[in-house]
Order: sequence, then C-alpha cells, then structure tokens
Amino acid sequence: MRPDPDRRPPVVGLTGRRTTASRIGSPPGFADAVVEAYYSDYARCVAQAGGLPFHVAVDSPPEAVADVLDALVLSGGDDVDPTLYGAVAGPRSTVLDPVRDAVELALLRAVLDAGKPVLGICRGAQLLNVALGGTLVSDLPIGEGDSHASHAYPRASRRHDVHLEAGSVAHGLYGGRVAVNSFHHQAVDRLGHGLRVSGRAGDGVVEAIELDGAPVLGVQWHPECFAGDPVFGWLVSAARDTTSTLAASA
Repeated sequence: MRPDPDRRPPVVGLTGRRTTASRIGSPPGFADAVVEAYYSDYARCVAQAGGLPFHVAVDSPPEAVADVLDALVLSGGDDVDPTLYGAVAGPRSTVLDPVRDAVELALLRAVLDAGKPVLGICRGAQLLNVALGGTLVSDLPIGEGDSHASHAYPRASRRHDVHLEAGSVAHGLYGGRVAVNSFHHQAVDRLGHGLRVSGRAGDGVVEAIELDGAPVLGVQWHPECFAGDPVFGWLVSAARDTTSTLAASA
C-alpha cells in the first residue's frame, strides 16, 4: 500500500549526471568506476521547501519513476545535443551527453503525461523546450554570450535583470522583475508546443517559459543558488495539490 499523500512530503525527483570516480577523488583502483553526481543545492532547496528530494538514477525506468514522483526538477548541466532540434554544435558546445539527453527526455515526457509539476533549470528549461518540439539558439552571439555566460563570477552573483510577464507563474513568484545569475551560452529560440515566454532579459533573450494549463516552469538562471528562492516552494505546493487531485480521482 502506498503512503497516504496527505501524510508524507511530496517526492521531488532531481536529475544529475554520470561521471567517473576519478573526478571526485576516489582511490586509484576505482578511478574508472562510473558514479552519478548531483549538486546538493537542489536537494537542499527542495527539502527546505517541504519536499522529499529523490535523486533519479540514470538506469531507472522512466515510467516507473514518473509513477513514484510527485514533481520533477530537471537540473542544469552540459548543452543539449543540437541534433535533437535540427542544428549543429557551435564552437562552445564542446561537451555533450546524449545518454543524459535521452534519459531525461523520456523521464520528462512520462512526468508530463502523468500531469505532474516540472521545474526546468538552465539546461532543464532548454530541454523542456526541445522535448515539446522547440529549438534553441545553440550559441549566443559573443556580445550576448559574454553577458549571459558569466562563469567567472560566484554562483550567487546576480548579473542581470529578467522582466516577467504579468499573470505568469514567474510574475506571481518574483514580481515584475528579478535579478538573476547567468551561466548559459544557449537559450530558447522557437517555442515548443503549448509553451509561452514569461520572462526575458533586457536584450530579449528568453529567460523563463511556462506550459499553458499545467504546473510547468522553466527558468534560465539557477535559483538553487539563492537561499529561500520561492520557486521551490511553488513546486512543492504544486506537487502537493496535484497529488491530492490525482488521489481523489483514482
């Protein structure tokens, strides 16, 4: 018997990446062992918002995971493979992970089909757009790329403002404008089916997208770097509401 959804915190899936044990200081004999890595900030923010963080292993069956989860966070990371949206890699797309792309696309589609909330962060927002048939600017022009790909700054450094559309989920969380960090050289281009832009930088680069009629939000910045960012509270609350609705209709 599954736990009563009203008595447990919402289970929020967190995606990560595969790497080798040598990257995390393992003994020499295990240097080539495969490990799964997750930034702890995502789990901390979900837990502080009242959710139960659940790290999604790469080998987990997507449909089974979607059944267990109450919500999903698609985390940041390397570029989405441009071939997935009919483009070619730009000069700065030096690291691609087609296995991660395939796993996360399958998981995302299963979660969307189940009607559960999704938060896409940076790469995750871009993957959300691609999953729904959209495209990306695969390499922002250098002037824009320098301002958006500010990797030289601390992760909690707010580099530019994002202007948010009235009536959007993002506007409800942050108001009409929010200052954000910025670590991307790609961005949403043509929107995927059902998505709308809810936030742009001053230069017009898309910074937030939402799925009409569903609790699905993608942001181009990294909210997990800011203590108490409201987007995680929104996700956990949406997960709780959706879980209750699904349980009542079962």
